[in-house]
Amino acid sequence: MECRIEHSAKKILLGKSCLMSLAQNKTADLWRGFMQNRHLIKNAIGTDRYSLQIYPPNYFQNFNPSLEFEKWALLEVTDETEVDEGLSLFYLEEGLYAVFLYKGKASEGSKAFDYIFRTWFPAFDYELDDRPHFDALGEKYKHEDADSEEEVWIPIKRKR
Repeated sequence: MECRIEHSAKKILLGKSCLMSLAQNKTADLWRGFMQNRHLIKNAIGTDRYSLQIYPPNYFQNFNPSLEFEKWALLEVTDETEVDEGLSLFYLEEGLYAVFLYKGKASEGSKAFDYIFRTWFPAFDYELDDRPHFDALGEKYKHEDADSEEEVWIPIKRKR
C-alpha cells in the first residue's frame, strides 16, 4: 500500500453525522441521508466527499466492535454562510497524517487497516494521534468496484 506523510490544512466541512459501532454499522443510512441533501450545498469546494470518524480515546488499544464512535458524511465548503437545515458544520483542524492509497472494494477495507495498524505503525517513527480520521472519496471512488480508489488519512505524531 502506498503511503505518504502529509500536513493537512484546516478545513471547513458540511454534512451529517451519527453515532455507530462496527457491530451496528449505519454507514449506508448516513450516506443515503447525506446524498439526498447534497444538492443543497451551494458553496462546496470540488467534488470530493469525506467520510470522517471520531474515535473515543483508546479505541484501538481496547478494540471492541461494539464500541461507538461518531461518523460523518461531508463535503468541504468555502465558508460557514450556507448551512441548510439537516446539515451541520465540522471544523477539521490542521495536522499531520499518514495518507494511504487504498484500491479495492469498500467491504474489503479491513485488510488495509490491518496492514496500517499491525505492519506500518510498528515499522515507522509515528504513533496514532487523537484526532479525526477520514477517507477522501474522489472521482475514482466506486464503492464496491474492485478498481475503486480512496485515500485513507490516519492522524499521526512522532513517537516520543
